[in-house]
Amino acid sequence: MPIQTISRLAELPPAQWDGLLATRQPFLSHAFLSSLEDSGSVGGRSGWRPHHQVLTDPAGGLKAALPLYRKTNSYGEYVFDWAWADACHRAGIEYYPKLLCAVPFSPVTGERLLGDPQASGQLIDALTAALPGQGYSGLHVNFTEPGADVLMDGREGWLERIGCQFHWHNRGYRDFQDFLDALASRKRKQLRKEREQVAGQGIGFDWREGHQLSELEWDFVYACYANTYEIRGQHPYLTRAFFSLLAERMPEAIRVVLALQSGRPVAMAFCLTDGHSLYGRYWGCLAEFDRLHFETCFYQGIDQAIAMGLQRFDAGAQGEHKLIRGFEPVITRSWHYLQHPGLRAAVAEFLEQEHIGVLRYAEAAREALPYRQGDS
Repeated sequence: MPIQTISRLAELPPAQWDGLLATRQPFLSHAFLSSLEDSGSVGGRSGWRPHHQVLTDPAGGLKAALPLYRKTNSYGEYVFDWAWADACHRAGIEYYPKLLCAVPFSPVTGERLLGDPQASGQLIDALTAALPGQGYSGLHVNFTEPGADVLMDGREGWLERIGCQFHWHNRGYRDFQDFLDALASRKRKQLRKEREQVAGQGIGFDWREGHQLSELEWDFVYACYANTYEIRGQHPYLTRAFFSLLAERMPEAIRVVLALQSGRPVAMAFCLTDGHSLYGRYWGCLAEFDRLHFETCFYQGIDQAIAMGLQRFDAGAQGEHKLIRGFEPVITRSWHYLQHPGLRAAVAEFLEQEHIGVLRYAEAAREALPYRQGDS
């Protein structure tokens, strides 16, 4: 069965690509990935060049696919390999370009090997076999789900890497107060006080779906998003056009909360949902308000997840500050195939030690959760 490289997802009909997906998670959808490409958020000088791999059957139908990118840097990946690249530079080994199977700028676990498992395994094997002649240092698959972990485990030369994120789980709470009642007294008082501090500044909140925001409101959303990068002297990954394209192509998956003071928007949080989970992606504000970040990014998301009957709230990568607010440690996985034998051996040794450290960290974090004794 022939393997093709697709440089623009627009070359494929959305129904063909989406037909390979086993879940409704939005990040692997044709709408999301093509919006990144068509808006200029990937491609160009971004360091992400689409290099999607598809395997077709004799009738031309899709059997399997990989959302793949040719990377010339390590920005926007959230599985940090800068130290590996630096070690290669000092040793005179070319680390870039590399191939990455992932969702750009989205540290969300989900499908990576799309379609028939045996066929997607063929794609992985074909890519690794072709690496020596194509000038890539390796192939990486980030934030995999359990099905892909089973497929990757035991494949020769592949290294597993784990990480830790913090997700909130809905235990059937009736409302936010019901959630607070599950916390230890001191933590419950802390969260309640933080919410009261925000309300005391005259700030209220308005949740919108994708089709309910005007272009002027999308301008505000983007200004807030971009400001989170600009205050650190960085360039935002996403373009303004991305938000409008996404609102046009998948409005039903978008949830935006606007923080309003005297009816004027002052901050926002942008989320996506698949009907099972809420995914907090981007946040920003144009002025400083005490505790507004915690309310907008965490407590509003918990409120919304409870109201929608969702099972989980993934508020993004990292952040121990989530732990004391009821977000539980979750292990993430990625897989790495490195061509250079010396590099592979050094990274394998490092990952063995890192693995132990991450598991210990996650266990210590679980013991520090704010729930009353006996609650999970």
